[in-house]
Amino acid sequence: MLTLMCSEAQSMSLGQCLSLRLRRFLIATLIVISACLFPLRNASSQTPSNPGQWTWMSGSNSVNQTGVYGTLDVSASGNAPGSRDGAARWTDANGNLWLFGGLGGTINSFAYNDLWRYSPSTGQWTWMSGSNSPNQSGIYGTLGVPAATNVPSARYGAASWTDAQGNLWLFGGWDTSGWVTAKSDLWKYSPSTGLWTWMGGTQAFAQGSVFGTLGVPAPHNIPGARKFPTTWTDASGNFWLFGGQAPDSYLVTEFDDLWKYSPSTGLWTWMGGSNQSRQPGVYGTEYLSATICRARGRKP
Repeated sequence: MLTLMCSEAQSMSLGQCLSLRLRRFLIATLIVISACLFPLRNASSQTPSNPGQWTWMSGSNSVNQTGVYGTLDVSASGNAPGSRDGAARWTDANGNLWLFGGLGGTINSFAYNDLWRYSPSTGQWTWMSGSNSPNQSGIYGTLGVPAATNVPSARYGAASWTDAQGNLWLFGGWDTSGWVTAKSDLWKYSPSTGLWTWMGGTQAFAQGSVFGTLGVPAPHNIPGARKFPTTWTDASGNFWLFGGQAPDSYLVTEFDDLWKYSPSTGLWTWMGGSNQSRQPGVYGTEYLSATICRARGRKP
């Protein structure tokens, strides 16, 4: 038996009641569909037109390009670093992107010591320091004293950190200004003053590490010359460095040493790993830490 759910059923024919039910069903269906569609339409209007997509922001679409330097410390829409490999990089407290050195040229046969800043807000590059010619020697000045003439030598594969005050730090890398090999010098650049300061290490090439005692900071401790180490900054502002490639006689070898540098004390501490090159890893048990565990030396 068919039961009609029309409140007006007593005064309506069967056909009228069925027509009313059909209209009510269609109206309810349209309301549900509208509730589903309109939020999506509104959300899409508030979403960028290219979510999840890359945007070409600067530079050339051709390979092996030379830099357009413009005027030192003056931003311009036509400025751009040349093609690079192994440049050091930072992000400052204002969100600007910084780049130093790296290999350039048509066959990556030489490195630079130029420093660049890119402003995402203006979309412009600024040449900030260094030379627009390759393979330049460094000017060290006096240890710990900033000066307008100070500048690191041309290099690639250097380590980089940013400290709590927004200074940019640079360590080592492969120098191309003379005898092409690694260095172990430590530098600091102040974006507020525009000055470089030689902070530690030696001006010589291919210097070995001074390890000291494991876990004990000391004034003479320093990692040896190397390129492409892995770096971090911890919650206390200490700089950490692991491994990298170092010169070994006429070869290049990998280390697995772990170092910590304190910007507040200016001291390096050997924290882990071996003081010998080409050491195998000591893995222990998965998920379990142990004092004997050690990552093996590796290259990028």
